[in-house]
Amino acid sequence: MGDRLTNSEEKGGGPLLNKSKDFGNMDVNLAIIGGTGYYHPRLLEDSREMTLDTKYGRAKMIIGTYGDKTVAFMPRHGDRHQLPPHRVNYRANIAALKELGIQRILSTTAVGSIKESITQGTLVIVDQFIDLTRNRQHTFYDGDDGPVYHTDFTEPYCPQLRNHLSNVLGGKGIPFVNGGTYICTEGPRYETPAEIQAFSSWGADVVGMTSVPEVTLAREAGLCYATLSMVTNLAAGISPHPLTHREVIDVVKEKINLIRELFLEVLAVLPQTRSCSCWEKEDITLEE
Repeated sequence: MGDRLTNSEEKGGGPLLNKSKDFGNMDVNLAIIGGTGYYHPRLLEDSREMTLDTKYGRAKMIIGTYGDKTVAFMPRHGDRHQLPPHRVNYRANIAALKELGIQRILSTTAVGSIKESITQGTLVIVDQFIDLTRNRQHTFYDGDDGPVYHTDFTEPYCPQLRNHLSNVLGGKGIPFVNGGTYICTEGPRYETPAEIQAFSSWGADVVGMTSVPEVTLAREAGLCYATLSMVTNLAAGISPHPLTHREVIDVVKEKINLIRELFLEVLAVLPQTRSCSCWEKEDITLEE
């Protein structure tokens, strides 16, 4: 059983976005969200499970140390992949990380490639997204219990985190694609060849089912967020065979230890100061 930490003050109050709680003596501001096949951090020491109750629901995570850093790890789909993409409680997950004091998040996503030049096994540091999801809670600012913000998404993924990912990958001589557009579908079904053709004409590079609304909620919460996408297959109509989840899992298994090491190395070298503007919000005070 993990520790259960609740915030009764926020359950009936306004949006959980502008303050964090001090849980004991923990100083944790770095987090990893693991996607398909990435259900445990492994390399963290002194790890313990933790459950946080937010006004949006319950979120579970593992907290441990890597060197002198304390890191939170959250398996997006649950520890047994029991949550399909459209049923992940993205708001609870991001709200819990915000409440814990997290400032920066690295996430993984398994994606299909829309371009034959981006081959199976390639790592992509995405920098844009196209949202085709339909039935998800996309915002903390729905107008029910606080002000409404219209958030800028010119740079949806944190440029500082992306830069550090690029430096670590390049320093290790690991091939990767620096920049790309992630098109997010509702899932859990895979796409049709006709859809993939349309996505290609729109300029998308990879297709997945989870980056949105995770990335948008993180920005609304003032958190830095970056995604390293792993190409597990060619998309429908490009792949020479029907798509299977087994193929996705097999490719992830080949790369998962590398991803763990990369993420922890990036988090270990991040400067304390955030040089981006992910945390900034527009002043919406209007004169009467």
